[in-house]
Amino acid sequence: MNHSIYSADRMTHLKIVVVALVAGIAVAGVGIAAHSSNDVYAQTAHVIKAEKTVTMTSSDTSIIR
Repeated sequence: MNHSIYSADRMTHLKIVVVALVAGIAVAGVGIAAHSSNDVYAQTAHVIKAEKTVTMTSSDTSIIR
């Protein structure tokens, strides 16, 4: 086994490429598996129409100005 990439033979280069491809596929697989397919945390847009000016307090009561 060669310890320098410059003097490495063809099989050493091939081993490096294969290891890099396997590692890349493993990282991509973990990323895809970690992605949640459930829409539990999906955000939806809520439309709020401006009607009256209100001030919200910590007691959840509104004051009309």
